[in-house]
Amino acid sequence: MKKYVLLFLLFAAVANAQSGYYLKINLKNCKDSLVYLTFYQFDKTLIKDTCTHIKNGKIEFKGIGKLDRGIYSIVGQQKSILFDFFIDEETQFLELKSDAEFMYAKELVALNSKRENDFFNYIRFIGDQNREIESAIQAARGKTKLDSTELVRTKQKAISAAISAYEENFLVQNKGSYVASVLNLKMDKLLKDVPKASNGRPDSLAVFSYYKKHYWDGVDFQDDGIVRNPFFATKLNNYFEHVVFRHPDSVSVELDRMLKKMKPETTMYKLLLGHFIYTYETSKIMGFDKVFVHLADTYFKTGKAKGIYEDESVVDKIVERSNKMKPLLMGAVAPNLYMIKPESHGQIAPMGFDKATTSEELTQLYYTHQAQLEKMYVTLHDIKADYLILLFWDVDCGHCQTEVPKILDEYHQFLKDKKDVKVYSVYTQYDYEKYAKYIAEHKLDWINVYDPVHLNNIREKYDVYSTPVIYILDKNKVIKAKKIGSEQIKDIIRNMELEYKLAKN
Repeated sequence: MKKYVLLFLLFAAVANAQSGYYLKINLKNCKDSLVYLTFYQFDKTLIKDTCTHIKNGKIEFKGIGKLDRGIYSIVGQQKSILFDFFIDEETQFLELKSDAEFMYAKELVALNSKRENDFFNYIRFIGDQNREIESAIQAARGKTKLDSTELVRTKQKAISAAISAYEENFLVQNKGSYVASVLNLKMDKLLKDVPKASNGRPDSLAVFSYYKKHYWDGVDFQDDGIVRNPFFATKLNNYFEHVVFRHPDSVSVELDRMLKKMKPETTMYKLLLGHFIYTYETSKIMGFDKVFVHLADTYFKTGKAKGIYEDESVVDKIVERSNKMKPLLMGAVAPNLYMIKPESHGQIAPMGFDKATTSEELTQLYYTHQAQLEKMYVTLHDIKADYLILLFWDVDCGHCQTEVPKILDEYHQFLKDKKDVKVYSVYTQYDYEKYAKYIAEHKLDWINVYDPVHLNNIREKYDVYSTPVIYILDKNKVIKAKKIGSEQIKDIIRNMELEYKLAKN
């Protein structure tokens, strides 16, 4: 009976070991008393394990459950990377050693994986080529600018050719492996036999078309291991910043095409959808909030973003944010505003809006005085102008105090040039005395309005959470520019002027 129990325990121990991972690393001259096992995940580096018992450079990591495929790093206690290596299904039990004095990767050897050694040899080769470039740069110093440029260019060309040949051979030798898929991701797919254009020069359009078409060749978007390497985030960002046509509609099409290649339950899908929604919600490029709204409509409102956040309420917040931004997209008709001129203050003050403390009180006051108020409104949509500058500002805002005078100067110059430009200037606060004083002192001779009856909810309606905020509308109140600086107004109106002329022809 004891014999069977022992056999059972032995088989259980073997099964448990096979389901886990074990990394044995011997860095002969390692002085660290603590090291981390980290892995790349898209644009971040995360800690997987920690070894605190290091003796004579001997490091061990072991755990239950297999390590995910990816590029991992051994990181010293000073948070510097000692070296990178890869993990796949065949390298869950890995033994590495290095007798190097300092640069451990220089003599790093895998005792039980030929493919891991191929990877280390590749890293060493790239390091040698980089040092060759540095040597060429050093040798070029002291030479004439022409000679030094030619020397470095010639060396770079030779090294680039050597790297390409090495990498292509590496892919052939390691075809079908995880490490080959990582290297494939790093390599640019370039057109080798470039045709001539009609002017006799190399056809740059053909070069770019080939580059874009083959950019993601060999990349499996259903493989989560692809996001666990240091090249993917850079390649992805380069694609959307320099390869895809930078227009919101083009970007949205490319995002959909890419996300359709992934399975919703994968880490890849969750990471990228989260990355894309954040990128385009916070984009500083005017008009790219349209991409954010598209993603929210397509994935977050439809349940396709389930599970990408630990806190599911984040999805609701994104949908809410998208709903606020949608009416303010470029090309949309600007929401109407029902504002009142400061000259009407004498009629407004006795109504008691400034003394109301609840929304119910404000609503009751509004309906009590509705007929009188409607005669005072200066609505945004009633303003007739080819070019309408919609300005939200505050007397106490330091940035506004700089920008408002600049916009005023621009406005007067437009009038001198006999352009049909008007400014609908909205004071976002309620201190009438301070507001009226500023208007008088700075001679703001445009359309000055504010909202003493608290009707418009400006912050929500126009996404005004800081000031100043500038929109430019065309004669149909269509949003042509938004959240710009005063220095951009002139160029935007000039472009609108050209659009009007083209529309007439």
